[in-house]
Amino acid sequence: MIRYIRRAAAFCLLLLVALLLNAARVQVLDADELDDNPANRRTTIARYDQPRGNILVGGRPVTGSKDTGEQLAWERTYRDGPLYAPVTGYASQTYGTTLLENAEDDVLAGTDPMLAPLPFWNEITRGRQPGGNVVTTIREAVQRAAYQGLDGRRGAVAAIEPTSGRILALVSTPSYDPGLLSGTGTAVTDAWRELNAADSQPMLNRAIRQTYPPGSAFKIVTAAAALDAEVVTDPDAPTDTPVPYVLPGTTTTLPNESRGCEEASLADAIRVSCNTVMAHLGVEVGLEGMVEAAGRFGFNDTGLRIPSGVAKSNFDTEMSDDQLALSSIGQFDTTATPLQMAMVASAVANGGELMAPHLVERTTTHGGSTVRTTGARTYHRAMNPMTAVRLRQMMIDVVRDGTGTNAAIDGVTVGGKTGTAQHGVDNSGTPYAWFISWAQAPDSGRPAVAVAVVVEDAAADRADISGGGSAAPIARSVMEAALGN
Repeated sequence: MIRYIRRAAAFCLLLLVALLLNAARVQVLDADELDDNPANRRTTIARYDQPRGNILVGGRPVTGSKDTGEQLAWERTYRDGPLYAPVTGYASQTYGTTLLENAEDDVLAGTDPMLAPLPFWNEITRGRQPGGNVVTTIREAVQRAAYQGLDGRRGAVAAIEPTSGRILALVSTPSYDPGLLSGTGTAVTDAWRELNAADSQPMLNRAIRQTYPPGSAFKIVTAAAALDAEVVTDPDAPTDTPVPYVLPGTTTTLPNESRGCEEASLADAIRVSCNTVMAHLGVEVGLEGMVEAAGRFGFNDTGLRIPSGVAKSNFDTEMSDDQLALSSIGQFDTTATPLQMAMVASAVANGGELMAPHLVERTTTHGGSTVRTTGARTYHRAMNPMTAVRLRQMMIDVVRDGTGTNAAIDGVTVGGKTGTAQHGVDNSGTPYAWFISWAQAPDSGRPAVAVAVVVEDAAADRADISGGGSAAPIARSVMEAALGN
């Protein structure tokens, strides 16, 4: 009898060990797979069982959370949603996250290990901390000036502090309210469908995710390349640009939209925006030199993050000379985001040193203790310091008595460059109006802001002056806000 009891006990012990091993397998080895299983709603329910951390502008949250009383309890809310949508993106219970809501999701959702009181605390407890906060570099006054300046037109503005790379404004219009997508149900799916079907593409972040032909605003890059390569040694000396200028290897004559371009110096070519001079200089620099110069400003970088991903700005690496001539004046296949063109202006303003643009100042715990800080760092040395000095003066002359006089601010040193990017069959499309600029207060030893503005639906003729007419006044308002005027 005792022998049978022992056998039964041994068998029960074996079953117990098997049960424990299976429980360990499920809870440890298969945990991640089960967590990621689409049929498992526990992860989704847990994600929304506490308020999300906030995104801050100027110390004030522009996001919030509300308790819906539903199974997915806490839903995202937004203050001035359309104003800050290109910064925050959306956090939707139906469609996921974008932009900062996505790039900083671990902090905002409370799953970042750095939020825990002890190392590996979250892994051991399989728990979460209260959502942390994301402090942005955006200045409300600058953001609002850009948004109001665009006034609902299709376009974008990017503004950077040249000495640090802090992004002061990031605006894209027409915009949308991210709060419309926060929850679940038919209202959210209807809003999603309408936003995606809209011709104006309100959810497209034109400031960092849309590239445009930069037109004559790109001539600043070509001028930097020509000066660095010593193709031009005296910016005020006449160039040997043939008139008329025939694109190399073709019979096509390149026109100028401005007068005074015959034998114009580099300085005058920038001031009145001569196509012929700048196209010729680009060919003189050569393909390798132009590709290298564009790369130092950030073109062709597929890995730029702020921390949201930024679309690649393009300068072709294989071209014939006629294509290089057109690319050197911002046409052919050359494209850029507004953020990229703000980086071009920023490099000139900052003595040739281009700082890495960034949108997050720091992240904090729910209680406000700093978790991570984003310090200023150099992205590239975009040009020689002397080249930057010369380009600064050329851009000042553009605003003083060139195509960019609409950007002038009394008592402030302002440099700029207009641009009109033509597109469509035979340039039949309405041109994109560009203006890039920087401003420095008279009592300051460093520039306050660098700005790029693009307006897609500018009612303008196909001359470089349209950038000065449509985009320059917006840039002026943004610069005034950055200066505190």
